[in-house]
Amino acid sequence: MQTGIPFYVKLAQFLPTIEAPAKRLTLREKLKWTALVLALFYAMGSVIVYGVAPESVSGLEFYEVIFGSRIGSITTLGIGPIVMAGIILQMLVGSKIIPWDLRREEDKIKYNAAQKLLTIFFCFFEAISYTFSFVHPASPELAWLVVLQLALGGVIIMYLDEITSKWGIGSGVSLFIAAGVSQTIIWRLFYPPLGEEYGMGIIPSFLLYLFAGNFSEALLVLIPLFTTIIVFAIVIFTQGIRVEIPITFTFAFGRIPARKWPLRFFYTSNIPVILAAALLANIALFGRMLYQRGISLLGVFDEKGHAIGGLAYYLTAPVKASLALCALTAFLFALGVGLFVSRRYKKYILRSSFAAGVVGFILAYLLIHFFEAGFKGGLPTGEDLIRACTYTLAMVVLSTVFSVFWMNTAGMDPKSVAEQFKASYLSVPGFRRDPRIMERLLEKYIPPLAVLGGAFVGFIAAFANLTLALGTGTGILLTAIIIMQFYESIVAQHLEDMHPALRKFMGR
Repeated sequence: MQTGIPFYVKLAQFLPTIEAPAKRLTLREKLKWTALVLALFYAMGSVIVYGVAPESVSGLEFYEVIFGSRIGSITTLGIGPIVMAGIILQMLVGSKIIPWDLRREEDKIKYNAAQKLLTIFFCFFEAISYTFSFVHPASPELAWLVVLQLALGGVIIMYLDEITSKWGIGSGVSLFIAAGVSQTIIWRLFYPPLGEEYGMGIIPSFLLYLFAGNFSEALLVLIPLFTTIIVFAIVIFTQGIRVEIPITFTFAFGRIPARKWPLRFFYTSNIPVILAAALLANIALFGRMLYQRGISLLGVFDEKGHAIGGLAYYLTAPVKASLALCALTAFLFALGVGLFVSRRYKKYILRSSFAAGVVGFILAYLLIHFFEAGFKGGLPTGEDLIRACTYTLAMVVLSTVFSVFWMNTAGMDPKSVAEQFKASYLSVPGFRRDPRIMERLLEKYIPPLAVLGGAFVGFIAAFANLTLALGTGTGILLTAIIIMQFYESIVAQHLEDMHPALRKFMGR
C-alpha cells in the first residue's frame, strides 16, 4: 500500500468495483445493460424479505416513489442510502468543511471512496431503522436476519447504480426512480389502489362516477391525470430554455470556430429536487421512528404513519381533492394571463400572473362551495393553505440550496468551467483565453441559472404534489426530466450508430 493514502480510501480498495468499459459502447450494448439492470431491479422488488410480517408494512407509499423502492421486498431501501450519502457529502464539501477540490484526481478518489463507504453504512443504518420501526419481523429471532437482507439489497442497488453509470444509459438512481414512478402511474390509472377516496384506478373511477351522474366527483378524479400531463408539458418546454454561448478552439496558429455551448435553465438537472424530496422524506421517516418511542420532536403520527402534527406535518403536502382543484385552477389562470401579458407588457408579467392566480383560486373555491354537497372532503381549510405554503416554501428553498451546493461540488461552478475551457483549448470570441476572464463572464450566467433553475424545479414539484399528480408530484417531475435526459443523451452520443428506424422515430 502507498503511504499517505487515507484509511477510508485503503478500505474502499478492498470493496468490489465495477470497471469501466475499455472501449466505447454502442447504443445497442448500452440498452442491453440498462435493460438487464432494470430487469434485476424489478425482480428484486418481487422478492419478499424472509421473516417480515406482511400486515406490518403500510403507510410508506410515498417513500416507495421517492426512493424507487418496494417496502417489504429486497428493494425496501431503494436509492435511499445512495441519496443520503450524497446529501451529507454535498453539504460537507459544498460548505468547505471538507476542503476537497473535485477537479483534482486525488480528491476525486477520496470523494468516491467516502461516498461508497458512507452508502454502505446507510444501508445497514436504514436497514436497522426500518426493521425496528416499520418492517416488523414475524418474530424477534428473525430481526437481524431481516436487517441483513435489507442491507444486502441496498448494497446490490448501489452496484446496479454503478453498472448503469458505466455500462448503461444515465445513472441507476435516475433509472430506478423513473421505473418505479412509471409502474405507479400505470397502476393508478387502471387498477387499485388509488387511495382511500376512490379505491380503484382513475379511468374506472371516472367512468363509474360519470355513469352515476356524479359529475363533480368525475371531475375531481381526473385532476391527477391533468396535472401529470401539465407537468410533462412544462418540463419538455423548459428543457428547451437555454443560454447559448459561442465557443471556438484556440491554438497557436489561430482559432477554429466550434459551436455554441448551451447553458440549460435546469442547469443542475434533477439533482436538487431529488435531494430536497429525500431530505423531507427522511425527516418524516425519522420523525415517525421517534414518535413510536414517545418522542414528538419531529412530528405526531397516526396509526398508519401519516403525520398529523408537528414539523413533519407542515413539511408534507396536504392531500385534499378540493385544494388540488383550487391549486390547479390558480396555476392555469396565472399561466394563461402570464403568457398573454408577456406579448405586450413584459414588465407586468409577475404582478399580473400573481393576481390571476389569486383570482383563479378564489373562483375554484367559490365553485366548490356552491357544489359542496357533491365534493368529498369539503372545502380547503386555513390549515390546509398554511401547510401548502410551508411545504412549497421548503421545496423551493431546499432545491435552491442543493442546486447551489451541487454546482460548487460537481465541477459546474464558473471557476471549474473556466479551467475546463482552458484545458480543452476553448474560448469565447472577443475574450482572451484567460481563466479569470472566462470565470467573470460565466459568473453572469451560471450562478443565476443554478438558483432560478433550482427554485423553479422545487416549485413545480411542490405544485404537482399539491395537485395529486400520478406517482406523486416529485416523482412525475423527476420522471419527466429523466426521460428527456435519456433522450438527449442517446441523441448526443449515439446518433451515428442508431438504427435508421429509431433515428426517424426520434425526429433525426
